[in-house]
Amino acid sequence: MPIYTVKPNEAISLPDIDPNQTGEVKGKKAAKKQLKKNIERMADLQNVLYAEGKQALLIVLQAMDAGGKDGTIRRIMSGVNPQGVRVTSFKKPTEEELAHDFLWRIHQKTPQRGMIRIFNRSHYEDVLVVRVHNLVPEAVWQKRYEQINHFEKLLTDNGVTILKFYLHISAEEQKERLLARLEKPHKRWKFNPDDLKERKLWGDYMAAFETAFQRCSPANAPWHIVPANKKWYRSLIISEKIVETMENLNMKYPQPVAGLDDVVIE
Repeated sequence: MPIYTVKPNEAISLPDIDPNQTGEVKGKKAAKKQLKKNIERMADLQNVLYAEGKQALLIVLQAMDAGGKDGTIRRIMSGVNPQGVRVTSFKKPTEEELAHDFLWRIHQKTPQRGMIRIFNRSHYEDVLVVRVHNLVPEAVWQKRYEQINHFEKLLTDNGVTILKFYLHISAEEQKERLLARLEKPHKRWKFNPDDLKERKLWGDYMAAFETAFQRCSPANAPWHIVPANKKWYRSLIISEKIVETMENLNMKYPQPVAGLDDVVIE
């Protein structure tokens, strides 16, 4: 399947990656059938991850507004045990958070062993929105790419597997999704007029994403660019990658205590 994994220091041109592609998947019906199997498999793997308690999985989701982060979480994680999953959405930093380095609030939310943690937006906002809106001097955010790489290496060296997904949609698809939020009463609550201001900065954001991909895609934590105009395809290929990654963790259930065959429960 055409999920694009960015190689270390590889220059990426997002306009060259078609967000409409669906690879060899034979339509929405076939995708949903396979997604169901993946969700079931993910639930089994999560049980082992939780029981073993030696490793953790961090899933990072980044996208433009209306890119599908919420929908991805809701769909793909529909079969897992809620006790073993935590979702964190990073909003505007608080005064306390601003009084620390930019990774301070992030590190507190990383997954403990046995857990899956999902970041809905992440530490990458500090080289994306911060860069686009000139919130700090360039000399400051330029250093953050290396700092992010060191931070992620610290995590992977300590048993955290990192999966970073960029949900790649077109400007036209974003327009349709924003219009849907306006036109459908049950979606109006999600519409924020500020999204239109951010939309005007599309080119600036694409440049910021491309730089982040080039400078922060080491072998231990590469970026995966997901064609995401088709929601059913987006969910399928992300679920495929998660299952593949978890299967490669070589997890095992802990050995039971000795003598269980002789236990009698009266």
